[in-house]
Amino acid sequence: MNKLDSYPLLQTIHSPADVRALSKEQLKPLAQELREYLTHTVSISGGHFSAGLGTVELTVALHYVFNTPSDQLVWDVGHQAYPHKILTGRKERMTTIRSLNGVSAFPSRAESEYDAFGVGHSSTSISAALGMAIASSLKGEDKQMVAIIGDGSITGGMAYEAMNHAGALDANLLVILNDNDMSISPPVGAMNNYLTKILSSKFYSSIRSESKKVLGKMPSVWELARKTEEHIKGMVVPGTLFEELGFNYIGPIDGHDLEMLVSTLENLKDITGPRFLHIVTKKGKGYAPAEKDPLAYHGVPAFDPSKDSLPKSAPSPHPTYTEVFGQWLCDMAAQDQRLLGITPAMREGSGLVKFSEQYPDRYFDVAIAEQHAVTLAAGQACQGAKPVVAIYSTFLQRAYDQLIHDVALQNLDVLFALDRAGLVGPDGPTHAGSFDYSYLACIPNMLVMAPADENECRQMLSTGFQHPGPASVRYPRGKGPGAAVSKTLDTLPIGKGEIKHQGSRIAILAWGSMVTPAIEVGKQLNASVANMRFIKPLDEELILSLAKSHDIFITVEENVLSGGAGSAVGQFLQRQKILMPILNIGLPDSFIEQGTREELLAICGLDKAGILAQIEAFCG
Repeated sequence: MNKLDSYPLLQTIHSPADVRALSKEQLKPLAQELREYLTHTVSISGGHFSAGLGTVELTVALHYVFNTPSDQLVWDVGHQAYPHKILTGRKERMTTIRSLNGVSAFPSRAESEYDAFGVGHSSTSISAALGMAIASSLKGEDKQMVAIIGDGSITGGMAYEAMNHAGALDANLLVILNDNDMSISPPVGAMNNYLTKILSSKFYSSIRSESKKVLGKMPSVWELARKTEEHIKGMVVPGTLFEELGFNYIGPIDGHDLEMLVSTLENLKDITGPRFLHIVTKKGKGYAPAEKDPLAYHGVPAFDPSKDSLPKSAPSPHPTYTEVFGQWLCDMAAQDQRLLGITPAMREGSGLVKFSEQYPDRYFDVAIAEQHAVTLAAGQACQGAKPVVAIYSTFLQRAYDQLIHDVALQNLDVLFALDRAGLVGPDGPTHAGSFDYSYLACIPNMLVMAPADENECRQMLSTGFQHPGPASVRYPRGKGPGAAVSKTLDTLPIGKGEIKHQGSRIAILAWGSMVTPAIEVGKQLNASVANMRFIKPLDEELILSLAKSHDIFITVEENVLSGGAGSAVGQFLQRQKILMPILNIGLPDSFIEQGTREELLAICGLDKAGILAQIEAFCG
């Protein structure tokens, strides 16, 4: 039997037009089936889970009320968009999500016309939807643009920049805040729902509009009326900030009350100008274990939905790079009181849980605000502190100006621990750390390092921390080759690599995660292999020594070739007027789609077989 036979209503939904063909009485049963099907598919594929459970009713209501894809929904971030994918023609393929050639982990314009804007980083939805609204209006189109922001994204400054602009333009834009960090007690919920019916109604809107026209001719009277209205609303609903930004604030309402959602959205659809709907949902709604621990169920492996817990990974004798960093941070903090830890809302992902518990006064989670995180560290360094910014490689891109202007230009003592460097796998191109060699090495004063194994990661973190100036250590997702990790806090000589295998004729220069496969290839080809360790400064003495004793250079890095480590080697050889064949192996000039990390490395020719094939083809 087709699994979808268990979902009689959902089975009939091939596009949102089918949702709109349903009666209002059928929407609740559809939402129930949608939540059950989401649980079923994610239990098979793994992926983001609890956020999507919380947006089931909202997703049904949005596609019921708005004429998608003509009306456009912009999700922020994509964690909450799985139900949207199911209702927009992708339900049969949901078990392929985040896998090679499968459904994208996040909304993707290339994948579906219903994905109005590609997303992977947060706080972008309001800017994108505002841009769409402006362009659509200039073309004379009558379309609704809806930004759904939540899951922490409202903490990003970009969201407020966009709202400030939207309010000033009086743009025709609806922003929905999916607030899953609150609960609505029955009395408050009932009152808020009552207020919402009034505040979103055509009657209230017309009174508000007509009053503005009449009283606007008497500025002092209109200002008094406006302030009185905002004061009354501010006493019962937390909307004063959004009203001041120029939005008509509605809510908060129960985001799991489908009847209320549909009624409110239908009212808001007929109101023009900037509107802000505040809904309150429960992350993990409808699946008890996820409701109990939404953080644990935010991103999950395949699991058995009949059990009350997620499968536990088998214990490993070797820590992940993230765990190496987390332990180093605690050990160095115990030795140096000046160490401060900073993360932009990635405490668990970046390995700061233990540090946050042991050193709460020295731990700073700035929410999804990467720019602020970097300049905060710069300010701390100005007062003699030694901040460590734990951040994913892809997220540091969002604070590039601050990295250059606020840290490097002033040569401040800040260490950047860059997790998820290189190919990250299932999350795809939005989360891949493909560019940090290039964007870091071009900045004056920066020290840029990449460890070949777990122990070298710890040594490099100590090296960067002790270095008087900006420094970075970038390491990949998951485990390394399994090197034993010392408990000491030893440092490495800056700008010095090491020979890992001595051969002849061919010299392979490798960085970070590529050292291990390079050694395997080097042994097979009888080539010399150098663990270069430093992208900046390069070990020029080692390069010159290898150039004198070898005929061919091969550089291998898990970074784009343009501006990468291999490029720096070529430039150095040119300056030395050394002419020799050189093959640069690295990530291609394209965005790498999702799959397992092993699959993607093979596709890019960065596993042992791929590196060997490229060298053999180059050397003839």
